[in-house]
Amino acid sequence: MRVHVAFTPAEAAAAPIGIVVDVVRASSTIAQALAAGWPRVLCCAEIDDARAVRAELGEGLLGGERDAVRVEGFDLGASPRDFVEPRDEPLILSTTNGTRAILAAAGACDEVVVGSLLNLGAVAAWARERGGDVTIVCAGYKGAFAFDDAYCAGRIAAELDGTPTDAAVAAQILAEALPDPLDGLNARTYGPPGLEEDIAFCARESVLDVAPRYTGRVGPAAEIKR
Repeated sequence: MRVHVAFTPAEAAAAPIGIVVDVVRASSTIAQALAAGWPRVLCCAEIDDARAVRAELGEGLLGGERDAVRVEGFDLGASPRDFVEPRDEPLILSTTNGTRAILAAAGACDEVVVGSLLNLGAVAAWARERGGDVTIVCAGYKGAFAFDDAYCAGRIAAELDGTPTDAAVAAQILAEALPDPLDGLNARTYGPPGLEEDIAFCARESVLDVAPRYTGRVGPAAEIKR
């Protein structure tokens, strides 16, 4: 198994398996929602796409953010702490970085799963069972490198125990330098203040036994199920 890390979605290389990471917060939120019992998450790049998907389906709750602020008129934001209770309708999600990265990975990789620290063990086990080459796609921040995503990618790469590319080696070295995951996520320098409780929530390791998978498109949305 060859393991590569793409530090931004633009760097995503074609591979049999793609693991998308937006650890603060979209990939953590998706994992939490599906683990809690939400039936599916429909990931949209644009706010208008999310509204159009709900109009077409006639159901679903709109969730998402721009620059960590809940989108005006949406039912929910993008905090994983808002998704600990089950719901029987889909979550239609649009975020600044993560949902775009999922759509990008779906165009480059044969199979795509959503990874975070919350479901680190489950995602790594799923990828090891598949046995194919892996590209870990970091959502980054507005097209640029994001420390927290690179940190999480390094933790996943180490769990896969494959043959790393130079980028994967770099991510693993970064992760090894900060063995406490909360320190790893707090090392980020981008984004607004006020996310301390969400960051602490997202820093918990392997507490969810779910490997959310891309199952296809629903209009402009990428459908993710457990």
